[in-house]
Amino acid sequence: MPKRSDIRKILIIGSGPIIIGQACEFDYSGTQACKALREEGYEVVLVNSNPATIMTDPSVADRTYIEPITPEVVERIIERERPDALLPTLGGQTALNVSVALAEGGVLDRYDVELIGAKLHAIKKAEDRELFKRSMERIGLRVPKSGIAHSIDEAVRIVQEIGFPVIIRPAFTLGGTGGGIAYNIEEFRQIVTRGLDLSPISEVLIEESVIGWKEYELEVMRDGADNVVIICSIENFDPMGVHTGDSITVAPAQTLTDKEYQVMRDAAIDVIREIGVDTGGSNIQFAVNPETGELMIIEMNPRVSRSSALASKATGFPIAKIAAKLAIGYTLDEIPNDITKKTPASFEPTIDYVVVKIPRWAFEKFPGSDPTLTSQMKSVGEVMAIGRTFKEALQKGLRSLEMGWKGLEDRFDEEISHDDLEKMLRIPNPMRIFYIKLALKRRFSEREISRLTGIDPFFIHNIRQIVRMEEELRGIDPERMDRDELRERIFQAKRYGFSDAQLGQLWRMGEEEVRTLRKSLGVEATFKTVDTCAAEFEA
Repeated sequence: MPKRSDIRKILIIGSGPIIIGQACEFDYSGTQACKALREEGYEVVLVNSNPATIMTDPSVADRTYIEPITPEVVERIIERERPDALLPTLGGQTALNVSVALAEGGVLDRYDVELIGAKLHAIKKAEDRELFKRSMERIGLRVPKSGIAHSIDEAVRIVQEIGFPVIIRPAFTLGGTGGGIAYNIEEFRQIVTRGLDLSPISEVLIEESVIGWKEYELEVMRDGADNVVIICSIENFDPMGVHTGDSITVAPAQTLTDKEYQVMRDAAIDVIREIGVDTGGSNIQFAVNPETGELMIIEMNPRVSRSSALASKATGFPIAKIAAKLAIGYTLDEIPNDITKKTPASFEPTIDYVVVKIPRWAFEKFPGSDPTLTSQMKSVGEVMAIGRTFKEALQKGLRSLEMGWKGLEDRFDEEISHDDLEKMLRIPNPMRIFYIKLALKRRFSEREISRLTGIDPFFIHNIRQIVRMEEELRGIDPERMDRDELRERIFQAKRYGFSDAQLGQLWRMGEEEVRTLRKSLGVEATFKTVDTCAAEFEA
C-alpha cells in the first residue's frame, strides 16, 4: 500500500527523563522514527522533557518542545500545532500513558488527531490486566490465575483464593514499578499498598506465581495488510521471578526445540492479531514450565520496548524505523532491507551468532537498597556482546561492564561456607553467575546448581566448559609447549571468549606479551557483519 496522503503533520511523544526501566533505548527508537518520517516528507512535532537526548537535537524533528510530558501540556501543544496524527508507541510507557489519557479525555477527538501505530482499544487490551486476560483466554492461551484489585480488602480476598507466593503487577507502570513477589500476608499488604499508589488507575493484578519457569520473549511486527514477522527470540538466563531487565538474556533462544519454538511463534502471531496492534512492533513474554513444557503468556507491550532496541542491534533489523513506516501505510514487503539492499522487511531476520545482554547495577550508589533481584527492575544500564558461541559472548559481555572484570574470573574468597554458597545460588543477585562458577569449582553437579538457581542446565554446562578450559589453560607453560598445539589451545580459548588479558593472568605474562605470541602463531582477530540473513545474501 502507498504511504498515507491524508496526514501531513505527526506528533511524537518522547519518554522523558532517564529512569530505571526507561533509559536511552527509547531515545534510540524515537530518533530512528523521527528520521524515517521526515524522509517520507512528513512534518514531525516532538515533545520530550529531557533536553539531554539525541531526539531533541534541532536536526531530528521539525519542531521540538522541551516541556513536561503531561496530558495538560501535550494538549496545549496539540492545540497550537494541530497535528493530523499521534504516534504513541515510541516513547515507552510514559508516551503510551499520556496518549491514552488524551484519547479518553476527548482531546484527540476535539482536535481531530488520529492515533496511528496502535489504536486506543489495542493499547487498553494489552495494558489493562483484566482485558488482556480475557483476550488471551479467547484465543486459547493460558495465563496465570489472577484477580484484579482496587483496594487492600479486595486484594486480600483474591490472595486467599490463589494462595502464596503471588506476583503483584500494577497496571500502566514500567519496569515492574510498584510490583513484587509476596510470600506472606505482611509482604503482600506492603507491596499492594505501594502498587495501588503507583498505578495511574489505582489497579493491581494479583497473579499466581510461575517463579522458576523459563522465560522467553518474542519481538513481533505486523503491518496494515495483516502480515506478521518474528524479528527475534530472546531467552532469559534467569528463570521467572527476576525482571527481564535484570536478567542476562540471550538471542536467539537457546533451549527451545524447533517444535516448541513454532508453538510459541504461532501463539505470538495470534496474540498480536487478537490485541489488535494494527501496525508496528510488540514485545510478547512467555513462561514455559521446565518440567512439563506447558506454555503460559505473561504479558505484551504494544509498543517499542527495551527489548526492541536489543533485538534491533542484535539482528540489524531497525524495528523503530520500520514501525514508523508501517504506521504511515507501508506494508512490510514494500520496505527495503537497508543492509542487503535486496530483501524486503517481510524477510524474517536470521542470525548465525549468539547475542548476550548483561545488566549493569549500581547498588554502590544506593547504599540502602536491597540487591536481591525480583520482579521490579533495579539495573541502571546494560551491555550487549556478540560471539559465535554463548561462552564467547558471555565473557565479552562481562568484560564490557566497566567493572574491571577480565571475563568470568574468580571474584570470591574460597572461604565462603557451603551453606552460604547454596543461599547465594538460590537467591537471585547481581553476582550469581560468579557464585555458579565457584560452585562448579567446588564440584557441585550441574543438576544441583540448576535445581538451586532454576537456570537451565544448558547454561550451567556452558559455564562448566569455561571453568574446565580455564583449568586447562592454567596448567600450560607456553614457552615449553609445541607451537602447533599451543596455537590450537589459543584458538579454542578464543572460541570460549578468553581475552589476551585473561590468558596473561593465567600464564603470568603481560597482555602485550600474549598478543605478540598469539599473532606469531597466526591467531588473528576477525570481524563479521550483522547482516540480517546469515550470509544468505550479499550485505
